[in-house]
Amino acid sequence: MKSFSSLLGTHKQNKVARFAASIAATLAIASLTSLTNAGSIHSANATPIKITTAKEITSESAQLNQNTLNIPQLQISKTQYQAAGIDGFGLVPILLVGGFVIFVPLFFGGLVVIGEREVGIVVRKFTLSGRGLPAGSLIALNGEAGLQADTLAPGWHWGYWPWQYSVKKESVIVVPQGEIALIVAADGASNPPERILGKIVNCENFQDARKFLTQGGEKGRQMSFLTAGTYRINTALFKVITAANANAHGMTAQQLQIYEIAAEKVGIVTTLDGSAIAAGEIAGRIINGHDNFQNGQKFIDAGGQRGLQEQVLLSGSWNLNPWLVHIEQVPMTEIPIGYVGVVISFVGKEHQDVSGAAFTHGNLVNQGHKGVWVEPLYPGKHPLNTKVMKIELVPTTNIVLNFTERITGKHGYDTNLQALKLLSFDGFTFDLEIFQIIHIGASDAPKVISRLGSMQNVIDQVLRPIVGNYFRNSAQEYTILDFLTARSERQVEASEYVKSALRAYDVQAVDSLIGLITPPDELMHTLTDRKIAEEKRKTYEVQQMAQTQRQQLVRETALANIQEEMVESEQSVQIADLKAQAQIKQANGEAEGTKLRAMAEAEGIRATGNAKAETYQAGVEALGSQGYTAMQLMQIIGDRNVRLIPDVLVSGNGTNNGLVDGLLSLILWNQTGKGELTPTPLHPQPLVTKAQPTSENGLPPIVVNFPVDKSN
Repeated sequence: MKSFSSLLGTHKQNKVARFAASIAATLAIASLTSLTNAGSIHSANATPIKITTAKEITSESAQLNQNTLNIPQLQISKTQYQAAGIDGFGLVPILLVGGFVIFVPLFFGGLVVIGEREVGIVVRKFTLSGRGLPAGSLIALNGEAGLQADTLAPGWHWGYWPWQYSVKKESVIVVPQGEIALIVAADGASNPPERILGKIVNCENFQDARKFLTQGGEKGRQMSFLTAGTYRINTALFKVITAANANAHGMTAQQLQIYEIAAEKVGIVTTLDGSAIAAGEIAGRIINGHDNFQNGQKFIDAGGQRGLQEQVLLSGSWNLNPWLVHIEQVPMTEIPIGYVGVVISFVGKEHQDVSGAAFTHGNLVNQGHKGVWVEPLYPGKHPLNTKVMKIELVPTTNIVLNFTERITGKHGYDTNLQALKLLSFDGFTFDLEIFQIIHIGASDAPKVISRLGSMQNVIDQVLRPIVGNYFRNSAQEYTILDFLTARSERQVEASEYVKSALRAYDVQAVDSLIGLITPPDELMHTLTDRKIAEEKRKTYEVQQMAQTQRQQLVRETALANIQEEMVESEQSVQIADLKAQAQIKQANGEAEGTKLRAMAEAEGIRATGNAKAETYQAGVEALGSQGYTAMQLMQIIGDRNVRLIPDVLVSGNGTNNGLVDGLLSLILWNQTGKGELTPTPLHPQPLVTKAQPTSENGLPPIVVNFPVDKSN
């Protein structure tokens, strides 16, 4: 014959018991209320009696889990009794009735009161059927004895008799803002061998233990976690790890904070669960739809792989399960000004060469594929996963590579370069410094890296052999002195050769410059002496030039000092020149006038002469030549008053005084104003023309010009 519990069923039995307990509790409260009202004594001067109310009963009933009643809570002080006018013995029936009323609902009704911020964990001590939990189970789902999956929410719950149930009250789980809480399930299905975290099931954030167990929740660490909020969780099934108790579970409080990635940094992700990475790959492929690893179940369901991930997290705050995701923050990849970044990717789609048939020395791929990306990264900051990608910086500005130990560029590419040791045609060994300037275009940078792998390889494997080989060959064709004196020609030849050679490697050679040449010491002495002599010659030339300039300066200074006189002289010369020109013009005018007058006079004389000639001709014809000539002479003598007899006649009459008398007469004649003689045709000049110088005795000499008789 089946037992009563088996006939009614577990759930029905609980319902009936809880209904009966509710009726009994209601009757008890009603009787307690009536007794309280009947025993009340109102007095104007009396202190009110302290009476245990239903609320206090509720709070007291919470402490009867072990079938005990806290009687001291119902005691009334003697002072209050006396003030109310009640005899102490009269309270005994009231206490007995009140205790009965309280004890009966609690003990026989199974009343359990759960506070607002509490959750009741139920343990069933036994069942009438004696059925236990299935093997491997910890939580009872069908009323078996043991920890129950269903919890008690805030409020009054009947039917949990203390001899059959034990109710443990736990505080609700509070996850503060900025934190998360991890869950470990004590019961559920077993995890698959390839998984380490329990899958996510819809169980109201672990607040519904029955759903978790019935819908396939797995035991152990859970992939799902709790974010900020308040949760009523069955702590018998779920262990909740928060920042407050993290140390007790082998974790740190920092791990249970919302993960923040700083600005200008990138989070490199490593997942701890998922399928295995395929052979030949170093990182898991990019999976979409998991909200940046915040939804671990979607990541797993979409084929997410455990290990290093190609996808990165950018700056921000993320709710991440530290049992699923590990983050390493690294700075963003910065491409400086004057550089481009050539990306060498070790993950991505299969290799597909896009370099073209003309480029046969390497392979280029599009972005997202394995290999060297055909498009470089330009200056700026880029969120790249440096664990699965390599960035080779290529300078796009001109860089100088120094083949010398004295100077090293800041770029550091020429640290392995040294001065060239050359052998000349005449057998001398000498050192030669070279400064090579190169340039790589931004579009050519991926080709250079694809061909050679790095900028350092460009220098060590291409540039150094080309430059060194050329200068070694060139040095053996010239003597060292020729090489020294014709270095400019060697430099031009080297520049053209290196440009042509580097063009095949997509590198532009801007210029090749010859630096310091160090010949042998014995040759240096000769060159030094020659140079000293040449410098002395230059010094002498400079000194000579200085002296010349000094002379010029003195000359200019003297000219400056006499500049005023020179100006006056120049002006005087100009004035004299102008006057001379004026006089020349005046003389020319006068000469022209004289010429014209002379011509006029000559014409007049010619006309007069012609007239006279005609007159003479007529006179000659009339009187004859002798008669006419005599008449003309007489006329001239008469017109000119020519004296035929002198005023003073000197004669020799036989005395010696005749000459003296004549001279005295002449002197007297001159002193009386008769000294000037009128010129005549016979005497054109006066007898005395000018004063003569005095003689030694102070008297002027007497000069007499006698007319000469031209007839003799």
